Amino acid sequence: MNLSDSIIRIGDWFFKYRNIAFPVMLVALFTTLPPRPFMGSPVIDAWTDMLGLLLALAGSALRAWVIGLAYIKRGGLDKKVHADTLVSSGMFAVCRNPLYVGNALVLLGLFVVHNNALAWLVGLAFFGVAYWGIVAAEEKFLLEKFGDDYRAYCARVNRFWPDFSQYREAVAGMDFNWRRVVIKDYSTVYTWVAGMMVLISWEHAYWGGANFLDALRAILIPLGIATALVLLIRVLKKRGMLSEHAA
Repeated sequence: MNLSDSIIRIGDWFFKYRNIAFPVMLVALFTTLPPRPFMGSPVIDAWTDMLGLLLALAGSALRAWVIGLAYIKRGGLDKKVHADTLVSSGMFAVCRNPLYVGNALVLLGLFVVHNNALAWLVGLAFFGVAYWGIVAAEEKFLLEKFGDDYRAYCARVNRFWPDFSQYREAVAGMDFNWRRVVIKDYSTVYTWVAGMMVLISWEHAYWGGANFLDALRAILIPLGIATALVLLIRVLKKRGMLSEHAA
């Protein structure tokens, strides 16, 4: 088995189990490796935390823009890589993996806030290999299924680096579907927002001298509001009161 085949096998595994493996890895890193104030200064670290939050917001905004314009079934079929059509409109005309770019920005934001060198090292290695494998597995599937159409798509669109030169033409006539964004991405947004709040509380408690429980109490209200919104969206979705299409 050559390196390419090994990477694809790794990608198939991560594609199937990423919803478990990724959160477990983040929790393991952030709880076992203590957060560090940037340059040893709480004041500078506060600005660093703001940068991390802005990066995560940028990643989430990118994901929202992608999903609102042209949606793909992210979970595949039976947790295996699958696609019925080759989606090349919307943000997929800007780069081939815009959702993963958004994910990377969110992860980068979390690691910037945590700011532990070993966590950076292990995290970048883990998520780098995971997404390398997932993308390789997806590209293999798409090449086998769509052939020359996919080759032509790859020739004109970068894998990760956005190129907005084709954006206006790609979104011509498209409407932004905010309902789809809410339905498809609310749990992802909630997860990273809640994680960010807990991470900042853990950070301040660890090196700021505060009690962790006291730090958690400070975020109970915003976390409670976020949780209530998630539960409301879930109820509305299950009852058919919130759908991708306007009533």
